[in-house]
Amino acid sequence: MSSKRIVGYNSWMFRRKAIHDPAVASELVRDIKAAQPDHVMVTGDLVNLALPREFINGESWLRNLGKPDWISFVPGNHDAYVPVQWDKGMGCLGNYMTGDLMVPGAVTTADIAMPFPYVRQRRNIALIGVSTAVPTRPGRAAGVLGEAQIDALAATLKNLRSKGFYRILMIHHPPLPGMARRRKALTDAMGLKEILEDQGCDLVVHGHNHITMRNTLASRHGPVHILGMPAATSNGARSTEPAAWNEYHVRRTSGRWQCTVNTRCWDTEKCSFVPQTSYSLD
Repeated sequence: MSSKRIVGYNSWMFRRKAIHDPAVASELVRDIKAAQPDHVMVTGDLVNLALPREFINGESWLRNLGKPDWISFVPGNHDAYVPVQWDKGMGCLGNYMTGDLMVPGAVTTADIAMPFPYVRQRRNIALIGVSTAVPTRPGRAAGVLGEAQIDALAATLKNLRSKGFYRILMIHHPPLPGMARRRKALTDAMGLKEILEDQGCDLVVHGHNHITMRNTLASRHGPVHILGMPAATSNGARSTEPAAWNEYHVRRTSGRWQCTVNTRCWDTEKCSFVPQTSYSLD
């Protein structure tokens, strides 16, 4: 076991094990299935220490949730916790990271064999997945997009805007500078911020911080709404934020995009997910 896995294992045993409950994740699956959404987005950290068995279990969990063409996944820092051979690691999740629109300039890395960004078209909505997952040294959980992926994303956002798509960007790390502590932040967040300001994006969804986050960035093409959510397994213990998930209703009215967000949160007393809040994104 690598030194980082040892650190991570101790963190799990003495702190995080009391917070993350598989029963919460199972109930989340039931709640999502009951809502019958058109599509599901998962923004990373499906595993903990990047052990081969974890990826097998993670794929099983996703398969129980739904088919690969119904679920879009982007990897998080725990999915790249340490270098793992592709076919024994994230390759197990490859079917959930494949696009159906061509993306010029999409890149692979030594750790991730899938091309990123990838784009999935679902009616008039374009789901854009990028990867910030890179192995880091113990004590760090930073992410990196890289120049090639940023350039490809810029061209993709421009192309999809010209074709009238509602564009949703899926990313694990919070996308803007200052949204995460330095050791956990996206190292090239400034580059991504400039792209979002220049090309716009209707919605950005992220995870990583394990808390509800709602930010807006002004762009040349209107506001970029940026939403983050708590961990899907959080039971709310030790003052952590309990698990929650967002249901997005996207529609076009009088030539303008509208999106209503309904948040469902884990209720520790009822042991189920209940409505928490509802709001509109202009």
